[in-house]
Parts: sequence; structure tokens; C-alpha cells
Amino acid sequence: AGVECRKDKDVIDETPAAYKDIDAVMAAQRDLVEIAYTLKQVLCVKG
Repeated sequence: AGVECRKDKDVIDETPAAYKDIDAVMAAQRDLVEIAYTLKQVLCVKG
């Protein structure tokens, strides 16, 4: 199984600045929710 990890401009289409900081978002609604788990992305598959 071939695995390809490219980071050149042809495949990078999202800027990290497009997303809010999840910790800040959850802190802002701490009186509405109970955090059970925090998930972290480790892989992105395109195609």
C-alpha cells in the first residue's frame, strides 16, 4: 500500500486560520456542555 504525503500548493487548500480554536469555543459555552472527549485529527484523506 503506497502512502503519499504531499504538502505542496497543489494539495493544500485550507488555511489553519479558517478554523476557530476549539478550546476557546468550548470554554465560551462551558455552561451549556460537558466535555467528554477531545479528539485530534491525525489523518486527512482526499480523493
